[in-house]
Amino acid sequence: MAEKIVTLGEIMLRLAPGGYDRFVQAASFGASYGGGEANVAVSLANYGMDACFVTRLPQHEIGQAAVNALRQFGVDTSAIVRGGDRVGIYFLEKGASQRPSKVIYDRAGSAFAGASADEFDWDHIFKEADWFHFTGITPALSDQAAEICQKAVRAAKEKGITVSCDLNYRNKLWSKEKAGKVMGELCKYVDVCISNEEDAYDVFGIQSKGSRVSDGELNKEGYKEVAQKLTERFGFQKVAITLRTSISANDNRWAAMLYENGRCCFSKEYLMHIVDRVGGGDSFGGGLIYACLKGYNAEESIEFAVAASCLKHSIEGDFNQVSVDEVKKLAAGNASGRVQR
Repeated sequence: MAEKIVTLGEIMLRLAPGGYDRFVQAASFGASYGGGEANVAVSLANYGMDACFVTRLPQHEIGQAAVNALRQFGVDTSAIVRGGDRVGIYFLEKGASQRPSKVIYDRAGSAFAGASADEFDWDHIFKEADWFHFTGITPALSDQAAEICQKAVRAAKEKGITVSCDLNYRNKLWSKEKAGKVMGELCKYVDVCISNEEDAYDVFGIQSKGSRVSDGELNKEGYKEVAQKLTERFGFQKVAITLRTSISANDNRWAAMLYENGRCCFSKEYLMHIVDRVGGGDSFGGGLIYACLKGYNAEESIEFAVAASCLKHSIEGDFNQVSVDEVKKLAAGNASGRVQR
C-alpha cells in the first residue's frame, strides 16, 4: 500500500498574462490552479503516493474546477470541505532578465480563510496517514486558519504522524512579528522543517552570516549554523534549506542543504534557465517528503529533492508534472537536456 500524505492549505485560481506580458499589457489572462500544499500533493501523487489535500472550497463551478484540477493528477479530494463564497485568486506577471516576477493576491475573504476549525475531522482525515504537511502561508490567511493548523498538528502528533512544514514567509499576508509568534507555536509539533535563504531570518530572526540574498550572494557554510539553531530551538529531526542564487529572473543557480543528527550535506548545484519558478519550493518539499518516506539516506534525499525542483522550474503552472524516473535520471547526472529517443 502506498504511503499516505495529508496536506492542508488553500488552492487558488491563478490568472496570468500570456508569455512575458506585463499586467498592464494583458488583453486576456490564462487560468490555472495552484497553491503551496496543493502543489506538494500533486507532486506526491505523480510519484505514486496516496496524497490527500485538505481545504475548503465553494460549491459553485469555480470551486469544482479547483477540485477537478487536483483530481486529474490522482490527488484524493475526499476531505475537501465545501462552503464559502469565493476561491482565492492570485495574479502572476512573469519576470524576465532583470525585471522580477510579480504576484498580486486577491484572496481576502476566501472560502478557506473563512473556514472554522470544527469543520475538519482530523481523526477521520488522518486515518492510516503517515505524513502531514503544511506551510507558513496557511496560518497567515486568518486567525481561523491558524487555529485549523494548530488542531491539525496536535492531532498528527498524537497519532505519531510525521509533520513537515515549509516556513514560506509572505510579507503580503502578515507581519514578521505575528509570523514569529504563530509559527513558533506550530513548529513545536514539526519534525521536518523546510526553509529558504530568507525565511528563517524573516520568521525567527536566524540569519546566515555573510549572505546578501538581494545581491545574489550566499554563504552556504553559514546555513549549517542556521539549521543548527533551528534544531536547537524546536527539536527538528531534519532541516532542509534551499539555496537560490539569482543571476536574473530567467537564470538561477539552485542547490540545497539537509541537516540531520548534527551533520550537513549539500546537493550539487544546477544552473537553471527558468520557464516558471512558481511552485519551485513546493516541488522541493514534495521531493523531500517522497525521499524520506522511501527511506533514502541524507545524500540521496537532498539530491532527489533538488533535482525534482530543478525540473519544476522548466514547467508552466504551479504543478510539478514529472515522474520519479525523470527525477532520478537528473539526480544521477543526466542534465544535458538532450532529446530522449
